[in-house]
Amino acid sequence: MQDDPRLLQCGFALLVLLETALRVPAGLPAWPSWPASGLSLLVVVTLATVLAPRPGTPGPYVWVAGADLAVVGLTRLTPEGSAAAILSVLPVLWLARHLGRRGAWAGGAAALLLVSAPGIAYAGVDGAGLARAVLPPAVAVTAGLVIASGVRRAQLERAEATRRGHDLAAALDTIEHQRRTAEAILDTVDVGLLLLDEQGRYVGRNKRHEDFMALAFPDGHDGTAGQLGQVRHADAVTAMARDEMPTHRARLGEEFDDIRIWVGQGAERRALSVSARSIRDESGRQTGSALAYKDVTDFMEAMEVKDAFVASVSHELRTPLTSIAGYLDVLLERADLPAQAVRHLEIAERNAHRLERLVADLLSTAVADASPTAVQRATVDLAALVREQVEAARPVAAARQVELVGCAAGEVAAYVDSQRVRQVVDNLLSNALKHTPAGGRVRVELVPGDDELEVCVSDTGPGIDPAERDQVFGRFFRTRAARDQVLPGVGLGLAITRDIVAAHDGRIELDDAPGGGLRARVLLPRGGGAVGSGA
Repeated sequence: MQDDPRLLQCGFALLVLLETALRVPAGLPAWPSWPASGLSLLVVVTLATVLAPRPGTPGPYVWVAGADLAVVGLTRLTPEGSAAAILSVLPVLWLARHLGRRGAWAGGAAALLLVSAPGIAYAGVDGAGLARAVLPPAVAVTAGLVIASGVRRAQLERAEATRRGHDLAAALDTIEHQRRTAEAILDTVDVGLLLLDEQGRYVGRNKRHEDFMALAFPDGHDGTAGQLGQVRHADAVTAMARDEMPTHRARLGEEFDDIRIWVGQGAERRALSVSARSIRDESGRQTGSALAYKDVTDFMEAMEVKDAFVASVSHELRTPLTSIAGYLDVLLERADLPAQAVRHLEIAERNAHRLERLVADLLSTAVADASPTAVQRATVDLAALVREQVEAARPVAAARQVELVGCAAGEVAAYVDSQRVRQVVDNLLSNALKHTPAGGRVRVELVPGDDELEVCVSDTGPGIDPAERDQVFGRFFRTRAARDQVLPGVGLGLAITRDIVAAHDGRIELDDAPGGGLRARVLLPRGGGAVGSGA
């Protein structure tokens, strides 16, 4: 049904005229007569509806529906009867369409008054006449109620759709605002950010990463993981292969932190630290990867300067320290020195040896930064080695009034670098004695296994804060307790120990010792490699 009442009125008029034309063989309605009056009213109402300006609301057309019902009522008042009563449904449907259930009931009442009542008055009351008079209004009311219900439901659905449309528009505006905000934030951070999909295609990156890509791929990039370009390893010399590229490794699901690479060439090259994390759906399937590229050029250059400085200073200090220690040894061999002078020389000798160890640690650190720690393996008695280190540390333990217990009986063969392992045991013993208060206890134990050998050093000191355990193996790191107690050291012992253990394909673990304190466990492979292997 059209919303324009004029079209509805024209259609209604055509149906009435069609019904009248179909009754022409029975004779045209005479004038004056009820049918002729109805047709006249139809012409007047239709012309008024079509020619009058259309109002903005359907309210003024209610009278048109009433007039149409009157037309139906008049045109059916003929002796031979008329089928025009069925047309009373149209005005009632129109009223129901625009006024809802009230319009349906009002239209039904108007049909009874203007269509049924005149018909009964004209033809009299009998069974067939009563049915013809009452049935059309009843059908009209029923159809009107159905239409009203459908219209109401459609209005509610349209209102809900409109509300959802507004909500969707608001959500889209919010999403767009958040997208622009996220882009602005990502473009302001000083970290290159890259997002890959599950096929390794680049699906998102910020401006900082585009700057890095311009250096690494001056000829352009095809937007897929693993493309080769001007990308080199941390040594800034060795070019990276495809399976070594961070994007390729991330696409395969690998997660990593602080992979050092160099991009570009010449004065514009930059050192980057790359980290990656996998993106997974609720079922755990990888759907992409996110990578972060941080510029660490200044840090890498500072490390190079630091290493060069440490190595230079270490070499420059080693020669005079060796000379000092040698002359002190010569003096201590003399038998004609006063006892007080001997004590003074012994103190000087201990400090000279301490400086030698410190210089050796600094030099080891510089060498380790430049290349992996080298080890020269041979079959040694690890139990004897541990016992020797324990005996060497007893004077220090006695001076600090700390009980030192060694548990390394018998003979335990191991394929290791004896000098390096001595350094490991010495570093762990020194740390334990340094942090154990007077009256405490340090225990050194060798636990042989079928595949691994464990060297365990435990103490009764204050231990290490769990929050600092991941940092104690870093170079030059000192715990808060060590700084508060002003204990000697520069924070290199555990870093060097870790490097030596790693060079033996072993591992070192720190945990709480039974009864308090710290326990350091060094686990070394018993075999360690073929006879005669170097590094």
